[in-house]
Amino acid sequence: MLLLGGGVAGESELLQLCSLATPKSVVGYLSDAILNRSTPVLSRYSVQVSAINDKISANLYLLSGDGNLELMAPAINDEASRTPFPGLADPWAWVHQIFKRMVDGLDQQWTVFFDTNPSFAIYTELAICGASRILVPVNADDSSRVAVKALFALLHGTNPPHPFFGNYTFAAKAAQRGMQIPQVHMAIGNRFTQFKGAAAAFAAFSEATADQLYSEYKLNPNRFSPRAHQASNRDEFLAMYVGELRDFNTAGVVAAHHGTPLSKMRQDYYSVHNDPEVKVNRSQLNVGLTAVDSVVTRVDP
Repeated sequence: MLLLGGGVAGESELLQLCSLATPKSVVGYLSDAILNRSTPVLSRYSVQVSAINDKISANLYLLSGDGNLELMAPAINDEASRTPFPGLADPWAWVHQIFKRMVDGLDQQWTVFFDTNPSFAIYTELAICGASRILVPVNADDSSRVAVKALFALLHGTNPPHPFFGNYTFAAKAAQRGMQIPQVHMAIGNRFTQFKGAAAAFAAFSEATADQLYSEYKLNPNRFSPRAHQASNRDEFLAMYVGELRDFNTAGVVAAHHGTPLSKMRQDYYSVHNDPEVKVNRSQLNVGLTAVDSVVTRVDP
């Protein structure tokens, strides 16, 4: 919605894409792939965002989300759970590699981002299998330590495996088939408050999650994307693998509502819903852009 124009306009554009007889969305793509046992032509289901929202760069293409994906989840699960027949493709592996085949069909000029929801649903598993690296947003609070531990358990399983359900997990099934699990590329501290300041928020993040992240790294460095050299201590690890974003406050709300990148916004008054004069200051934009750039420059293609 944000990319397609933000606010009511973005919602309308998204609903139009998802309401077509053949939706130009992830649901349309997955339906075609499963019904026809094929790798669909991506351009039939994606849109060049700038053709709808001219504030977005021309090199960005979108295979949009779709509210019907949740309704489609049982059908995807059924396909993946079919009994494999000798000489035919393993249904579980074939379904889980739908997006991997999509990515493999693109040339090297493309960088593909999968924006997943926080739950580990079947369609999240498909996105995981299509990716090579993971960006992990975490909050600056104590719950993040548990979330990080759960992330690695979902991707790689527990040691030892659970005696009952251990063999039924995504991690176990992927390992049985020798499927590659994407590496953690960066943990991003999410929406740090401007009032505490970046240093204080970073310290809070470190206190809550750094031990868990670093312990995972020490035990299994291959689960993290490679750097020029291996981190020798926690501080060096954090410098390599942790980024931070602040809460963009008013500037973020206005940018999202108008579907406008921060880089194209100016100090001015903007309308947001029933308020015609929401002021965005230049200082807010500068701080937000600096934060975004600090993360983007570390996400190399």
